[in-house]
Amino acid sequence: MNRPMRLRRTSLTVPGTSHKMHVKAGTLDVDEVILDLEDSVAPSAKDAARHQVVVSLREGVLGTRTRAVRINDATTAWSLRDVITVVEGAGAHLDVVVLPKVEEPGQVRWLDQVLTGLETELGLAPGRIGVEAQIEGPGGILGLPGIAAASSRMEALDFGPGDFCAAMGIPVLGVGEVTQGPDPLDHFRLQILTAARRYGLHAIDGPTGNIADVDGCARAAARARALGFDGKWVIHPRQIDPVNAAFSPSQADVHRAERILKAYDAALRDPSGARAVLQLDGEMIDEANRRLATATALAGRRLGMTRSAASAPLTG
Repeated sequence: MNRPMRLRRTSLTVPGTSHKMHVKAGTLDVDEVILDLEDSVAPSAKDAARHQVVVSLREGVLGTRTRAVRINDATTAWSLRDVITVVEGAGAHLDVVVLPKVEEPGQVRWLDQVLTGLETELGLAPGRIGVEAQIEGPGGILGLPGIAAASSRMEALDFGPGDFCAAMGIPVLGVGEVTQGPDPLDHFRLQILTAARRYGLHAIDGPTGNIADVDGCARAAARARALGFDGKWVIHPRQIDPVNAAFSPSQADVHRAERILKAYDAALRDPSGARAVLQLDGEMIDEANRRLATATALAGRRLGMTRSAASAPLTG
């Protein structure tokens, strides 16, 4: 099936154990809510967290946001039971499963097979539940092309900087903090971005751990956006506004993108002969500009930004 085009500027992760936090998440201006069964849940609370996630999903407390659940990684004793309990209990109310610590394509294929079996058994549309793969170790980086292409369910590659730094022995002061000068993690972010773009997936940056440092979160979000990422995980409500701002096009950018698309479309329809290059406001516009404008215009349209009824259709 064709994957839905979801916004992921902000992906808020909340512990699977807290119904109160699930309800609160459903009132916040985030694009995706990830109910977590992994790091934020103690081993003794895994079963209770699964059942609470099912209850919250069935109650619809997340509203129209993308509804995701992060299970435990495929090498643990909890992962299979996570998937079975959540999908059997609330599969019709679940959009995405986040698979953490992905080190090889086979882990994604395993999840795909389990989801397919459950969807078939439960009468759910085949392939309706998507997958996000969280890259948190050296195997994940080395296996990126295979991981990105491992399943038609794949929607995003998410970077997990905390566990990644621990796995690589990179000394950092805090999770997701921006360093002075070159950031050693940007090299790996760009590899994730490259694989995501090659296979038509979102590239999502990991969270900033210091929730008191809102300015630091804003800097990290701006840096990830400058690299080309589509969004960022957040772990506290105060991080939402700066991250949304970093990954949202301005109204001026959307307006110019729509003008570029309209002008380019008109040029290609010119009966005197299609032109591959034109001028707009003194700037040369070609196919590369059209592709960039398409991405900006599409983001604006998804956010409900006003556009002219005569705007050119988005293609390619």
